[in-house]
Amino acid sequence: MSKKQKTIQREVSLSGVGIHTGNTVNMTIKPAPINHGFAFSRVDLEGSPIIAAKAEYVVNTQRGTNLEKNGVQIQTSEHVLAAAVGLDIDNLLIELDSSEPPIMDGSSKYFVEALEKAGIEEQDADIEEYVVKEIISFKDEVSGSEIILMPSDEYQVTAMVDFGTKILGTQNANLEKISDFKEEIAAARTFSFLHEIEMLLEHDLIKGGDLNNAIVYVDKELSAETMEKLKKAFKKEDIAIKPNGILDNLTLHWANEAARHKLLDVIGDLALVGIRIKGKVIANKPGHLINTQFAKKLAKIIKLEKRNNVPSYDLNLPPLLDIHQIMDILPHRPPFLLIDRIIELSDKHVVGMKNVTMNENFFVGHFPGSPVMPGVLQVEAMAQCGGVLVLNTVPDPENYLTYFMKMDNVKFKQKVLPGDTIIFKCELITPIRRGICHMQAYAYANGKLVAEAELMAQIARKK
Repeated sequence: MSKKQKTIQREVSLSGVGIHTGNTVNMTIKPAPINHGFAFSRVDLEGSPIIAAKAEYVVNTQRGTNLEKNGVQIQTSEHVLAAAVGLDIDNLLIELDSSEPPIMDGSSKYFVEALEKAGIEEQDADIEEYVVKEIISFKDEVSGSEIILMPSDEYQVTAMVDFGTKILGTQNANLEKISDFKEEIAAARTFSFLHEIEMLLEHDLIKGGDLNNAIVYVDKELSAETMEKLKKAFKKEDIAIKPNGILDNLTLHWANEAARHKLLDVIGDLALVGIRIKGKVIANKPGHLINTQFAKKLAKIIKLEKRNNVPSYDLNLPPLLDIHQIMDILPHRPPFLLIDRIIELSDKHVVGMKNVTMNENFFVGHFPGSPVMPGVLQVEAMAQCGGVLVLNTVPDPENYLTYFMKMDNVKFKQKVLPGDTIIFKCELITPIRRGICHMQAYAYANGKLVAEAELMAQIARKK
């Protein structure tokens, strides 16, 4: 049974401060339509520009995962994205009136609570999921950080961290199933070392921090000067070091809370791949840099595999529709009928085929010395497949004609030559409404993608 995409039932809002800007931030999370994915909108800027939560927009990973598109920035995106993934949500629009979400307590806990308060509902579309079939890895030779993705029955994450300090050495955290995120990972707070806090204070980069939204591990002697700076920054009359080596005013939720937060960051950063992952992630010494580098690599792999995902069909089996049945549906006739068989047909997709022979009418004048099937006719053949799909929705297809409305992102990858068998696959982008068919179409030959296009057509009754 296929799983359905999810969003929230109603919008929900939170307010807080940005950890680095110190500004008050208002965030409203809204439902989004199917196939929307996650996106941020800067409602404080003219036109409320939107940035999709995609790895391609990562510009730096200092003190969080920061996105930028056309000069518009989103800082520290990972905690709210981790909450969405952890609750099995696919589509959200996250509106902000500042450049970063509120830090809250430094974890995903409050975002999880807000999303649950808004209610989670299924949508009328199947999820898109990348099923890992072989090991994919990425390693930073300088830092020794490495991420490995391997096949698994569900999305699992293991984080192994080693900070090389006495106060916080080696820790591991493991998430066996995403449904455990809320209880096992969501409340793990962000953390920093004292030497990092000193640097941030010197550069005025932690205006929104306090001891309730960041665990501070004391990895060096706390001087009187630093103590005074911390008191001022955190608005505390007194600051002390607890026996476990962290600054006071909070208690760890887990002994390995640092590793759990690193795991949280991995989930949030890998949300930027833009598709659900069915596989096991093993992250050794993860950080935002390697997380997002791996997300970029994985997104490219998925895009390439999707583009070159050549369908396999047994052409020796009887077709679903032969040429005579196709002519009962389509108004086209030779020499302009460009599909020979329909192999599959549902309410959402169609697969057809054409045997390209040297006897084709168009080879007479199109490069007769070096015959190549014209690209426009490949697009026409894909459209005819789409015509079968849309005409299949009416009881009397013989009384309708199909007309092109639009074609976008048309690309030709390989030449189609006499003797080739082309497989056409067309999938609906949106449901058919008022006789309008909006589809993504692909053409394959010789085990390769030869053409692709986004097509829109409409059927109209014959006059």
